[in-house]
Amino acid sequence: MRAIRLRHYSIVFVLLLLAGCANRGIGPQGGPKDETPPQVVKETPENGTLNYHGKRVEIVFNEYLQLDDVSKNVLISPPQQHPPEVKAIGKRINLTFEEELKDSTTYTIDFGNAIGDFHEKNILHGYTLSFSTGDVIDSLEVNGYVVNAEDLNPISGVIIGIQENLDDTAFSTIPFTRVGKSTENGHFYVRNIRENDYRIYGLEDVSRDYIYQPGEGLAFTEEIIHPFCHTEVEGDTLWRDTVEIVPNDSLGFDTITNRLVDSIRYDTYTYYEPNDLILWFFKEDKTRQYFQRCFREKQHFFRLQFGAPQDSLPVIRALRPSEVDSTQSDSAWVDWTQYALLQANDGKDTLIYWLTDSAVILTDSLIMEMTYMKSDSLYNLVPQTDTVYAVYRAPRISEKAKALMEKNKKPSVLAIRSNAGARFEVYNDFILSFQTPVKEWEKDSLHLFHKVDTVYHPIKFTLEPLDSAYLRFKVVYPWKPEQQYELRIDSAAFRDVYNVVNKPDKHQMTVKSLEEYSTLTVKLTTYDTRARLQLLDEKENIVRELPASPSGTKFEYIGPNTYYLRLYIDENEDGKWTTGDWLTRRHPEPVYYFPSKLPLRANWEFEEDFDFMAIPQLDSKPQELLKDVANQKK
Repeated sequence: MRAIRLRHYSIVFVLLLLAGCANRGIGPQGGPKDETPPQVVKETPENGTLNYHGKRVEIVFNEYLQLDDVSKNVLISPPQQHPPEVKAIGKRINLTFEEELKDSTTYTIDFGNAIGDFHEKNILHGYTLSFSTGDVIDSLEVNGYVVNAEDLNPISGVIIGIQENLDDTAFSTIPFTRVGKSTENGHFYVRNIRENDYRIYGLEDVSRDYIYQPGEGLAFTEEIIHPFCHTEVEGDTLWRDTVEIVPNDSLGFDTITNRLVDSIRYDTYTYYEPNDLILWFFKEDKTRQYFQRCFREKQHFFRLQFGAPQDSLPVIRALRPSEVDSTQSDSAWVDWTQYALLQANDGKDTLIYWLTDSAVILTDSLIMEMTYMKSDSLYNLVPQTDTVYAVYRAPRISEKAKALMEKNKKPSVLAIRSNAGARFEVYNDFILSFQTPVKEWEKDSLHLFHKVDTVYHPIKFTLEPLDSAYLRFKVVYPWKPEQQYELRIDSAAFRDVYNVVNKPDKHQMTVKSLEEYSTLTVKLTTYDTRARLQLLDEKENIVRELPASPSGTKFEYIGPNTYYLRLYIDENEDGKWTTGDWLTRRHPEPVYYFPSKLPLRANWEFEEDFDFMAIPQLDSKPQELLKDVANQKK
């Protein structure tokens, strides 16, 4: 009995312990997560109020609030040059206008995505409040889409404005009459419009003045819009179900449900037009041209950086090193080309000057006078002359370290790099590149061989410089697939501007097989002599671009992968896509997409017919490529 009783007490103890552990979880457990946005309880003035002349708006909600990025999200129409003060206090939003309200005008406050609850940040999307300072609320509206003209992506956050002044100059001189803003899918509304004729624009309003400023992205149309509405009565059939019981062959009964017309309900709908506007957004080919700064990372060269590509090179005069500390008379300034060799990139916005005079190289502070073209406030180019200092600051090194470096110093060697390799692309050029400008080279000291089995056969080739500073050279030869080549370079075949020469070197490469490539031929159903085709990768990078051919555009030597196809009409026939220009009222060149992706396999030839006029332009782009440009930038 004792053993039984102890066992009983042990069981009771364990049960009590478990119950105690379980009781730790008893109490408030939270419940489901709140996913409901705040709800409006009271508005002052109420939505739709007439003859309101106050300067303060108060909105009460059912829970505590927080506001997010008011300057970006809250939009007032007609636009305000002095934005109102907007505050969230507890469960209230207070908005105070800083400007006098216009007479007989409908005001619309669009809060966008600004309003969210305090704890879970559930956003109240699309809440607007409208009131009028006159006897009527203007109720017309227009809507449509704003799309990036170059790649047909929707763009969010673009200000859409209508202008009742129909003169073209109003876009850049007068704030919009009423405004809206595009959403994530590029859709926009401009609401509470009175009946009138308008022009409509899109604007990347960086200056926040609702007026086009040079450099801001924009969209425009030649069409004059006249908003209107119409009503239509539409019938909706209401059905009534009846149940019928009938005998069947197995001496049982079946149930049959019959649907009968009970009645027709007629509803009246109001439609606002135009409701299918498309605005093609673009950035003008205008970048502010200015001199950024001078860099001198190494003692033997310096770099000038400009804010944008430029058509012409600056004119630079240098102060002779011997005159740096003198009175700097005009005779002390000389043509800079005496002291340096210029390396310019294609856009001439980065200029590297390789110093060739030893006295100049040893001068830590170089003084130059530079005349170049600079953009004024209207993006017109005007001459500008600046004094430029190229200062070299040597790294701080102890005397002991200097002595050790001098002791271990090795003779300088001119290094030669190339793009040769074991998987050389059929269409690539064989390039030799150098880190310093080459002054002299001996073509006879370079030897090209074609390797057949184990035997190297010498072959003739040509060597072409690719830039004015002689930093890159092209080895020209008709390379053949699946063949091996070797370039042997003798010692001192190249000498740079500092009299440094190369060591013996060799570069080997094997050209890839044609079986590793795909071929794609695209034939336009509607041929246009101005059409150009772009083959794109999955990130929309341009892999290859070719002009359209009436017999079919052939993309050869394409690596196996998934691609997309884009076409544009080269209206000015300059061989590249051209954006729009507001000053000349030029629209961007139209762009079309092939509607499907193109999975290309190795050693296959593919043919596709492309009828770019068969599908609406906005529907042509494959869905997997669509993205919101504005959010991508963020």
